[in-house]
Amino acid sequence: MTAGEKNVAAVPYGLVGHPLGHSWSPQIHELLGSAPYALNDLAEDEVAPFLSSGAWRGLNVTIPYKRLAAELADVRSPAVERLGAANTLVRDADGRIVAENTDVLGFAWMLARFCRERLGASPRELLEGRKALVLGSGGAGAAVRDALEHAAGARVVTVSRSGDQTYDTLAERHGDAVLLVNATPVGMFPRCPASPVDDGTLARLGGLRGVLDVVYNPTRTGLCLAAERLGLPSESGLPMLVAQALYASELFQGKDLDDALVGQIERKILAQTENVVLIGMPGAGKTTCGRALARLLGRPFVDLDEAIALETGRGAAQIIREDGEEAFRAIETQVTGSYAARSGLVVACGGGVVTRPQNRDLLRQNGRIVFLDRPIAELSSEGRPVSQAKGVEQVAAERMGLYRAWADVTLPCTGSAAGDAALARQLLGL
Repeated sequence: MTAGEKNVAAVPYGLVGHPLGHSWSPQIHELLGSAPYALNDLAEDEVAPFLSSGAWRGLNVTIPYKRLAAELADVRSPAVERLGAANTLVRDADGRIVAENTDVLGFAWMLARFCRERLGASPRELLEGRKALVLGSGGAGAAVRDALEHAAGARVVTVSRSGDQTYDTLAERHGDAVLLVNATPVGMFPRCPASPVDDGTLARLGGLRGVLDVVYNPTRTGLCLAAERLGLPSESGLPMLVAQALYASELFQGKDLDDALVGQIERKILAQTENVVLIGMPGAGKTTCGRALARLLGRPFVDLDEAIALETGRGAAQIIREDGEEAFRAIETQVTGSYAARSGLVVACGGGVVTRPQNRDLLRQNGRIVFLDRPIAELSSEGRPVSQAKGVEQVAAERMGLYRAWADVTLPCTGSAAGDAALARQLLGL
């Protein structure tokens, strides 16, 4: 079977790129009405035969073939002509391949909503004639720059590690920037929650009003978590992903779609993919509640203490007894990062996960944190070496403020695992 014959006879829509891992595009396009939708992982020499096959109706194009898609198209939109890159291809009534760049439209949509809802202004009111920083000079960076210049009138400065402008001098050169946009892959799953700039640099950009990131997996990127710590409004790239898909789907189907679909699909994806993370005192019932909640939601369940035991061959109590608590905490952070980067899980944490500040970002990047608040009098120290060594009251005094500070939701324990799980589901709106 040749590359041009792959999938296209049966599937009119799809995504072309290489390599293609997990993608939310099929789910998004099914909700938009442009389905069935296939993932077409092609080598470079397979792309042209695939496009010329004639059986497909609409395609999205991702890394590394956006420039190739523009070159192979018969008709190019003004945005594609400006950028030399296309992420959407459709076949018109005459059989010609028409290229569009809906990344530009998708980012413009995200920018407009962000400015309106988070900053109380339109993009032009906020940015016209003012400086916006774009990190990354690749295809995504070019699309972001185009949208900022044409939709907001911004004075855009593109910063690349390989160019004249470098990340190291951001604060010194661009303290007057109003908006910072990450258009690099830094911080994308599975290398998360990394950030292209550190907290200190971000803090010294004194003119910033907001931060955007085109990366959509994890839900909260390292850059957005850093902005959050500084009190800066921020948003990761899921709205851009859905909005660009909506505009592509309009071209695929030849009809207008309601913009309200973007928010609806966003919420649906988040409800399915955000982890539910349970924290609380040792003995609060996180494991039993987590198992019950996972059954209710039809999700995989992970107990981090059990995961540590599987990975090391030793339980928490044994590691603490033999190597000390600090050695255990280091292992706990490593395992927490491994599972918290994934999506759609119910995760029960050990009671001491809050004692390491870095664990908060690991858990929050893809999850909503639920604090199981059980009365201290109901907690047992049996089998829990830290509680036995310090006493439950002392452990509670050290950690209770952290549990409350980390939590998105505080759940007063009901007295049963089933009751706690049902209440957690209700409080999270799942």
